[in-house]
Amino acid sequence: MKHSPKWLPALLLAILLLGGSGLLLWKTGFFSSLGSLDAMRAYIARFAPFSHLFYFVIQLLGVVVAPIPSNITALAGALLFGTWPAFLLTWAAVVVGSVLVFWLARVLGQRFVDRLVSQKVSEKYLDIIRRKRDVFLFLAFLFPFFPDDLLCILAGLTDIPLKRFCVLVLVARPWGLLVSCLVGGSVLTIPYWAMALLGAAGLAVFLVCMKYGDRWEQKLLERFKK
Repeated sequence: MKHSPKWLPALLLAILLLGGSGLLLWKTGFFSSLGSLDAMRAYIARFAPFSHLFYFVIQLLGVVVAPIPSNITALAGALLFGTWPAFLLTWAAVVVGSVLVFWLARVLGQRFVDRLVSQKVSEKYLDIIRRKRDVFLFLAFLFPFFPDDLLCILAGLTDIPLKRFCVLVLVARPWGLLVSCLVGGSVLTIPYWAMALLGAAGLAVFLVCMKYGDRWEQKLLERFKK
């Protein structure tokens, strides 16, 4: 009896995740709920009493089926469940999703990666990840202007050990998610003036990152290339 190739289960899993989950989100109206936090919160609440589980699945798919904005869904989750339940669910989902795409890339190789990551992004980051490995991934996971999910996929093409990659994800990826959950969990309890200041600060950070993020990213990349 012939045995199936080792990559076949990974291929079937990838097809199920990319095709089936995308169809599920579209059929249940997820993408139409991205317009506002209230719409996202209402969407998640529809699945009670399994809303916690469905929220975890959404955050997991946010890593696998890009682009799903994990920070926005984290805000909505914090409004619905509270800061810490939303953060722990999001953190767990992001870790699982990051390790999953890393493993799929390692098993399925370049062809799988090419379907998810553009050639431009691959050329920009893959060589640096291979040469700088832990240091670059750690810093990239910390800064908001790097494409974290895509870097997890590209890292699967390198020789970084799976255990070490797991540690990097556990340590470096949660901080932006925690900020989103803290903001979302505090919206209904802080004074209006504090909400206004928080909103203005968030907008300022967003605009600064939009304007200078590419420049900062390029400087970091140039430093790593030396």
